[in-house]
Amino acid sequence: MAITREEALKLLNAPERLENLRKLAAQEPKPAQGTDVNNHIHTIYSFSPYSPTAAVWFAYQAGLCTCGLMDHDSISGAKEFLEAADIVHMGATIGVECRVSMADSPFAGKRINNPDQHSVAYMALHGVPHNKTAEVDAFFKPYRAYRNERNRRMVAAVNELMSRYGITLDLERDVLPLSQHDEGGSVTERHLSSALAYKMLEKVGSGEKLVDFIKNTMQLPLSAKIEMYLLDENNPHAMYDLLGWIKSTLISKFYIDATEECPDVRDVLALSERVGAISAYAYLGDVGDSVTGDKRAQKFEDDYLDELVPYLKELGFRAITYMPSRNTKAQLTRVRALCEQYGLFQISGEDINSPRQSFVCEAQRDPMFSHLLDATWALIAHEWRATEDPAKGLFSKESVEKWPKLEERVKVFAEFGRAMYLDK
Repeated sequence: MAITREEALKLLNAPERLENLRKLAAQEPKPAQGTDVNNHIHTIYSFSPYSPTAAVWFAYQAGLCTCGLMDHDSISGAKEFLEAADIVHMGATIGVECRVSMADSPFAGKRINNPDQHSVAYMALHGVPHNKTAEVDAFFKPYRAYRNERNRRMVAAVNELMSRYGITLDLERDVLPLSQHDEGGSVTERHLSSALAYKMLEKVGSGEKLVDFIKNTMQLPLSAKIEMYLLDENNPHAMYDLLGWIKSTLISKFYIDATEECPDVRDVLALSERVGAISAYAYLGDVGDSVTGDKRAQKFEDDYLDELVPYLKELGFRAITYMPSRNTKAQLTRVRALCEQYGLFQISGEDINSPRQSFVCEAQRDPMFSHLLDATWALIAHEWRATEDPAKGLFSKESVEKWPKLEERVKVFAEFGRAMYLDK
């Protein structure tokens, strides 16, 4: 009898999850694998319903041929993620996502790719060599501590906002237990929002009572989609749906700008070069009529993208990462052309951190994105080769001299990656 998704998630989030994965992999039929990839999967080490083991399993079950770890300010799940991928014989890559200060740049004061504040940008370190994860973790450890100082202030702001309704939070009691704080995980705004969502469900209730509380007591708007979800008394994802509403509507009322926890962009680029990772700017793009139907209209970097991309190249970025399902074809065609113009590697990834999200990006199956499959295998090859010898990385002096054109180098590395996977 096939195991249910909920049963599998419980087994793969348990302390003995890797052993449980071995048993599941032996018992369950191997799913058909196609050409789907995802290089941006969050785990419990930032915010997600999935442990690194569970993330790999559900990516594998969805038919992905590769999967990629991407947690905020933490790479603590990397060893487990790679071991889980090895168990199911799946291509895998590891990285870390962070926010960086662009205050000392021509784009200071602008909304870049961060919905919550100006002068701050999201970037990623992809393809971190496996023997450099400790150095990456040591770099981000103090920034996680700075973040928790701000988390404490935001909890106080939540209490100031919600105590009139009999709803309060405590960082140690309500927020930190939802994270992997003690194991090197980060504590994000999603953890605070999750703690608040749980508390609202506990104090107010679900279904009509919750919807009435939001619309009539708090007098705040609800989208038709989220209202429909919350009205369902049997909704297994009610906390995540409420969290989504908090992130889109309520968080601005208690959000405190990040300062010390955002290193200067140059410091993170220097770290990336030092460890042999691939630095990537995360393109977000303006939202008008949301392609996915769940984003509010908001302006980001599109108005000045032609100035931003060459500046990123000048700073030393190696790549741009983007999500094909988030943007219009016109936006992505423009980004791709700029990457080609300035010699920037292109990486894809769908931000997975909720049980409603599919691990498969249907939009990426469009032939216009076929190059992103080669890019993923090249990324995997870079990671393993740079672990063995930094001179074998995708952007090493030796590799650039041997294959000067980035397009050619990516194709060569993609073949390396596929061969390594077949040989394992």
